[in-house]
Amino acid sequence: MTGHRSSRALIALALAAALTAAGCSSGPDRTPQGGSGTGPATAPAGRGEAAAGSALWIDPGSAAARQVKAYEAAGRTADARILRRISERPAAVWPAGDDPVPDIARAVGGAAAAGGRTVVLVAYNIPHRDCGQYSAGGAAGAQAYRDWIGAFADAVGDASAIVVLEPDAVPHLLDGCARGAVREERLRLLSEAVTRLKRQPNTKVYLDAGNPAWVRDPVKLVEPLRRAGVDRADGFSLNVANFQTNDVVTAFGTRLSGLLGGARFAVDTSRNGAGPLQGGGEEAWCNPPGRALGTAPTLRTGEALVDAYLWVKRPGESDGPCRGGPSAGTWWPEYALGLARRAAG
Repeated sequence: MTGHRSSRALIALALAAALTAAGCSSGPDRTPQGGSGTGPATAPAGRGEAAAGSALWIDPGSAAARQVKAYEAAGRTADARILRRISERPAAVWPAGDDPVPDIARAVGGAAAAGGRTVVLVAYNIPHRDCGQYSAGGAAGAQAYRDWIGAFADAVGDASAIVVLEPDAVPHLLDGCARGAVREERLRLLSEAVTRLKRQPNTKVYLDAGNPAWVRDPVKLVEPLRRAGVDRADGFSLNVANFQTNDVVTAFGTRLSGLLGGARFAVDTSRNGAGPLQGGGEEAWCNPPGRALGTAPTLRTGEALVDAYLWVKRPGESDGPCRGGPSAGTWWPEYALGLARRAAG
């Protein structure tokens, strides 16, 4: 890998600034795929590690935290109280744009200042990202992506971090949108990214494997996940930005784990408290109404193979311009309030 030695001074400066000031970051420009599934309701948002005792970093400058302050200033105290169900729980940071350093440095600095908590990060910049759909974009080419991942890893440094690697990138290899040379390049880049990120001493990496409503047969994931480096990662992630229940996801993940020799996995529970939208059609995944926050983020899941329940998708950020929503990754306070109001516990 090339091009990162000169960035280390910038990383150090950004980290120093993050230790003394709370900033604000933009959300993910990310749209999940897949339809609805079935299964019992997810555990309520109140279960899991209490916010004050969480081992995971809680972003004090998140859009949800800023919205709470705005509601309080406007006298909307009831809404502010409800929205704290989001703002006072840890959610992933999705470094934006071509330079991941500022967002990561802010998170790492905040986690250090909070007593050395673990940051949850999402690497989401693979070339041909989202196959030209709502979250289209990504690095301009293979070397640009290598440079980006190198800068990402350098910015993490020695911090305790969990990285969810490239949501949707492997499942898109199965739905026909990434073929031929693009497919082979993607598998190489993912494998290289696992290797690079695992050079950081306290970083765990989970290679994304979609959700059970998108890839219904876990056998189909085995070959691309192995070629993408899952055996060198800490496992795989499931349900990112989707709504499948914990029971459904855990059953699917357990089957996939068995096919991968016992690999462990992490589950996105950010919005699965009411399960998926039934009868929602092809866009059941996109800003579905009536959903709720799921199990609070925790590293103590009580499930033998599940390392963590995480809020990978930041609750309240839009899936895309559907059902009256703003562009993908944009904070949508009305949707956030709905998720929080309907959360159990």
